[in-house]
Amino acid sequence: MAQLKTAMLAKDEASLRGLRAIKAAIILAKTSEGAGGELKEADETKLLQKLVKSRKDSLEIYQQQGRADLARKEQEEIAVIERFLPKQMDEAALKAAVAKIIAETGATSPADIGKVMGAATKQLAGQADGKMINAVARELLSK
Repeated sequence: MAQLKTAMLAKDEASLRGLRAIKAAIILAKTSEGAGGELKEADETKLLQKLVKSRKDSLEIYQQQGRADLARKEQEEIAVIERFLPKQMDEAALKAAVAKIIAETGATSPADIGKVMGAATKQLAGQADGKMINAVARELLSK
């Protein structure tokens, strides 16, 4: 990882923490049982999303507890990890995509959220957060 070396030379602690977390997670995933020493791009994206999600959860907890120092570290790491993720959809594009999926699945009420989420998480993998997809789907189905 050239970025890791660059961060070390620049003494950029935030980037170092984030990059080391990514490297550790990838190595762990590659060496886990059944992985075969390789990761597909889709699996790497899922792994990075998982890292971001766990840091966002920690960030929320730190903010509730008034720990600005730890919250800042989590925000810095989130920014570093997100550089390696595909660009996330904005809300307007997400609404349009979810509306199309709702039409394709024939969903008509909030009771059909399962059908919509199943299709949406497959089609929008890596492009939008699951919570955002769920919120938009519920909003569109409740109209």
